[in-house]
Amino acid sequence: MRNTPGATPGGIHTPGGFNTGGAGSHGPTTGSQTPGGINAGGAATHGPTTGSQTPGGFNAGGAATHGLTTGSQTPGGFNAGGAATHGPTTGTHTPGGLNTGGAATHGPTSGPQTPGGFNAGGHNGGPNGPNGAGSHQANFNDGHPNTTHNPVIGTLPSRGSREHTLQNGNAIRTRPNGGVSDVHDTKRGMDIHHGLNGGRTVVVSRPDHSTVVYQKGRAGYVQRPYNFHGQNYDRRTYSYHGHSYDNFYRGYHYHGVDMHIYAPSRYYGRAYYGWASNPWLSPVRYHWGWMSHPWYGYYGYYFNPYPTYPSAAFWLTDYLISSSLQAAFTAHQEAGEVDGNASMGAAPLTPEVKQMIADEVRNQLALENEEAQQNAQQQVIDPGSTGIARMMNDVARGHAHVFVVSNALDVVDASGTECTLSDGDALSINSAPPPDSPTADVVVLASKGGQECPKGDNVSVALNDLQEMQNNMRANIDQGLQELKANQGKGGLPQAPASGEAAAAGYASVAPPADPNIADELQQEAQQAEQSQSEVVSEASQQSGGADTVPTISLGQSMAEVESILGQPTNKANLGNRVIYNYNGMMVTFVAGQVTNVQ
Repeated sequence: MRNTPGATPGGIHTPGGFNTGGAGSHGPTTGSQTPGGINAGGAATHGPTTGSQTPGGFNAGGAATHGLTTGSQTPGGFNAGGAATHGPTTGTHTPGGLNTGGAATHGPTSGPQTPGGFNAGGHNGGPNGPNGAGSHQANFNDGHPNTTHNPVIGTLPSRGSREHTLQNGNAIRTRPNGGVSDVHDTKRGMDIHHGLNGGRTVVVSRPDHSTVVYQKGRAGYVQRPYNFHGQNYDRRTYSYHGHSYDNFYRGYHYHGVDMHIYAPSRYYGRAYYGWASNPWLSPVRYHWGWMSHPWYGYYGYYFNPYPTYPSAAFWLTDYLISSSLQAAFTAHQEAGEVDGNASMGAAPLTPEVKQMIADEVRNQLALENEEAQQNAQQQVIDPGSTGIARMMNDVARGHAHVFVVSNALDVVDASGTECTLSDGDALSINSAPPPDSPTADVVVLASKGGQECPKGDNVSVALNDLQEMQNNMRANIDQGLQELKANQGKGGLPQAPASGEAAAAGYASVAPPADPNIADELQQEAQQAEQSQSEVVSEASQQSGGADTVPTISLGQSMAEVESILGQPTNKANLGNRVIYNYNGMMVTFVAGQVTNVQ
């Protein structure tokens, strides 16, 4: 399990008010902040159409050409160079580009879309049923993990990890140090992942096709599928610190993986997207209210906001990054997640990397403007033209993309070594994956040091994790647009066009009702996970006859490693620098955070 879709931000993103010195702010997220990732970008082309083309794409220079579609082109909004956009296509959309200085495009379509169910963090398809008991160590070819590993645990194994599949279909993976990284419980439909950073993610796939995702210290959610105009959608109801909120997603099948592509619940008019994308009359000085907040001081070595904002795209870039870092800091405080070390190989966000992120934000604004025009004409929006498929097509044509990590994420580098990424890290993808690959190779542009993947490292990331990063970027952009609209003309922000009223998306109004007791559901699944892991570890021990595939508690292990093996203790005793975990009579003693005795 990798990056849990949508679980990154920590709740409602609250505006921080405006000071007399021109300050508007947003504080730590406490409710309706949404998750996810990065966008489209890069120019691509596609040939003649069978309908009329109406100019108006949203791009800074360059024209769009495009491929075989059926139906007329829809206007694309604001343009300084004539990029054209288009309406829905018939069949599966072969993605195209969307870039500043380039064109919003796509290739010919053929065949039906096959949107599917939910898979979290790289679990491509889930369990294949009982496989017979056995264990094996991960294999590697040409410096990369062999993807023909245990099909029950869908993520790439690291070098030295071991996997054990039980007769009933349950499975367990351990790291080289013996700690449990992943547990699959077939009966409960549950997958548990213990992150290198000490966090834990629980994903439950229910018989009714709903999905529950729990993360301590982060927003959890319940996702329910539904259909609108023949297209698959999902409603995710999030819960965080007593607040709940909803996001919507379009289903799409790509590279054998079920994707969930962010779908805004509302769209603005063309004029507002143009105001947000184009340069303002003069740069704006803006004081964020979080300058004195603990998270900003904690990450001061990694992130600095722009001194002035020439357009909303740069403001939204800092909004996205600051939201991501607030989520990481909250998880650090509440769940004990470790997300870097400034003195150990940190690679801060440079002006060049931030410019790349700002370009992606601008592209995303163009993409949403295009969708808004289709929504206004009640057209069905092709998810293949708005998600990771389009971005990978851009990359195949030579247009790199940048992603901002939206959750704690364990990945494997070219040598097979496992490392971690955290919220606010930046990645670049420069080459498209093979057609049948559920992962892509990306390069780390910025990270926070310590056990995080270093700058320049080439790591494999699941495509649906990249999709969730894009989802997070889009959700943060929408939240930021809402705040900009509410605070226009204040704190130095320019006045927005009067036509910026939002229009609701039809699919949002027909979604199934939100779960009323989501917080209780999440807690119940978290408790079930403790029992599930204990049972699977016990079964593995019995079937292996005590072989080394089953993890053991050893001197020197950390609290996180012990918890990954045994789960949370029945109770704890804190005795200064000595802590004792009680597991139903088995006592594990830690001194300075390491195991010193087991009784």
